[in-house]
Amino acid sequence: MSPTKDRYHHGDLREELMRASLQLIDSEGLAAVSLRRVAREAGVSPGAPYHHFADRSALLAALSTRGFEILRDEIAAAKAQASGPRDALSKLAAGYVRFAVEQPAYFRLMFRPELSQPEKHPDAMVAGEAAFAVLAETVEEAVRAGDLPADQASALTVAWWSLAHGLAALTVDGQLGKRAGLMGTTPEELTCRITSMFAAFVDSAKAGD
Repeated sequence: MSPTKDRYHHGDLREELMRASLQLIDSEGLAAVSLRRVAREAGVSPGAPYHHFADRSALLAALSTRGFEILRDEIAAAKAQASGPRDALSKLAAGYVRFAVEQPAYFRLMFRPELSQPEKHPDAMVAGEAAFAVLAETVEEAVRAGDLPADQASALTVAWWSLAHGLAALTVDGQLGKRAGLMGTTPEELTCRITSMFAAFVDSAKAGD
């Protein structure tokens, strides 16, 4: 019996289908993922995926949910290594970039709601909000510590997310790594430097009020 069929026999078909989907995204892009193609890659019958996923969007939603859960754990772990709220914001952004580097297939899918259809599969949206909450809580802690202005907390949360996500996207596309290499550093270290500069800019703007 083949390894794939053995996993299927033991009830691990769902995980095998998700693994095959990630490999397809990595090698051929999101457009390559269909239930029929994933079944072929997993070595099972064309109808087998329907025991776990009603359609393509259900499969992609399950992958998105898993991706957001991994991201949440990654940035929470990065935050736990910080010396304080201000440092946590930089480390959180670096963790976001690290996730994108280590999990590019998830990263390319998670922010494509037209594919995962969160209105039909709310688990992906819930998982995304849980990941975002780690950042929002960190900004709130920085506000309580006096590092950030309370009246700009919501805008700064979105700004930090935009900064981290933009740096992560540039890294996945190979652009940030190229620039970081020219500067003799890594994408994660460059991310920390950029987010520290952003924090310093916020400080100077606060002092000027």
